[in-house]
Amino acid sequence: MNDLKTAIIDIGSNTVRLVLYRYDKEEGLREIGNIKTVARLRTYLQPSGEMSEEGIKVLTETLLTYKAILDDYEVTDVKAAATAAIRQATNREEILTLMKKQTGIQIELLTEEEEAYYGFVAVAHSISTKSAVTIDIGGGSTEITLFENKELQKSHSFPFGTVSLKQRFVKGEIMNGSEKKELIAFVKEQFKSLSWIQNIGLPIIAIGGSARNIAQIHQQKHAYPIASVHGYEMTQGNLDELSVFLNNLSFHDLKQLDGLSTDRADIIVPALEVFNVLMEIVGSGLFQITKKGLREGLVIQRILQTDKSAFDKYNVFEGNAKRFARQYGRSEEEADYLMQLTDQLYRECCHFGYLQHHPKDLHLLSKAARVFNIGEYIELSSASQHTFYLIANQTIDGLSHKERVKLALLASYKNKDYYQRFAAPFIEWMSREEYRKIRDFGAFLKFVYALNVSKRTIVKTIKMQTKEDYVQLSIYVKNNAAAEKYQANRQKKHLERALKIPIKINFVEVGLNNYDN
Repeated sequence: MNDLKTAIIDIGSNTVRLVLYRYDKEEGLREIGNIKTVARLRTYLQPSGEMSEEGIKVLTETLLTYKAILDDYEVTDVKAAATAAIRQATNREEILTLMKKQTGIQIELLTEEEEAYYGFVAVAHSISTKSAVTIDIGGGSTEITLFENKELQKSHSFPFGTVSLKQRFVKGEIMNGSEKKELIAFVKEQFKSLSWIQNIGLPIIAIGGSARNIAQIHQQKHAYPIASVHGYEMTQGNLDELSVFLNNLSFHDLKQLDGLSTDRADIIVPALEVFNVLMEIVGSGLFQITKKGLREGLVIQRILQTDKSAFDKYNVFEGNAKRFARQYGRSEEEADYLMQLTDQLYRECCHFGYLQHHPKDLHLLSKAARVFNIGEYIELSSASQHTFYLIANQTIDGLSHKERVKLALLASYKNKDYYQRFAAPFIEWMSREEYRKIRDFGAFLKFVYALNVSKRTIVKTIKMQTKEDYVQLSIYVKNNAAAEKYQANRQKKHLERALKIPIKINFVEVGLNNYDN
């Protein structure tokens, strides 16, 4: 499965979505197409429990459309998975048989446990949070899981979702005050039935379109300076503030609201209240959003069955960083070499007291060394700007948004002026000490990068000696280092500023035999 092109058809209660993926061992898992149909299948469930003919017709037409697209893409590896709306229909077997006959698509009906599990798989392999409660609220069901140290402990599926809650509690287009109270009381009673989430104080990780829309609304409302919702974090106060804001909007205003999909205008408030109740029951202080869910869980689990090393849930960033760097022309050998030089120089600086050793600092420096200046892949003369934009505005699994910005600031460091310009929108995200440390570490990495400017990996060892009023930096190389010598002397002012001491650089060319001795 080194090169796999596959499609997932996710038949939910609110939407039916076709997503095309490509998996390559070198580049990882990539989404190459995403098509959504708002089918609202949950609304076609009749009082008898059967899905109506009209609902079956909607599903058939949707799947026939998707089948035509799959034929155009020449994708034959297709997995169709159905969740609550079909699961809750008493004529589900008839529906599955009919879909196979009329569309040629074999639908797998997921159990409640399977639906919860695949959501967990997606979260565990895309977010670095070690322990959390997840919630995946769809149109007709809500899955809750508890995982600790990246291992699933408990899961439960409730037979209610945004569409069914709206049908049950909301008479008009949007919810009024008394309806909101009734909905909150109902959801609270349901969640209290799970003893294993009561006041455990873990983060909440929210899966699904409603969660993503809530994050997008909050970002729009606060002129959020970077893109993407994966890894976005909110507090209980943020959710409360958003609840007040949304409850004061008319249905027309909701449909016009930036960040909110028009088809979710009538269900976004019920979804938000469900999240609020869960935060209260769990006693959580952190609400995280993931853009990965059931579909990604299905694909990841499938790939892991044939290649157990394809994804590492315990080191989410590291695996993704390799693929990310490779995407922009950074070979694994070059990335490892830059990390090695960074480690050497950092330890020398710590040994002589110019830096204080903190494992977290070295870990952050190593991360940034791997992707330092990757923007040169686009254009050498503006590599710094491209580097910052690529890292800060691209989803990188395993990083929160604050961590992503720190990484972008470090990896894009060019000089103090550029640093100040890039950091300006994020001043409130960090303390003065963090601001200075990231700036100094950026300067540190810029010097390290100069030691491989010819990309020949000729620097073998870095040694530091303290003199009376300066530092002697001896750099042992295996070949002529004219390019590295020129660039290192140009960039040493940045290192001097970071270490707060004058530096003299001495390049020493040694034969391999001498070096080995």
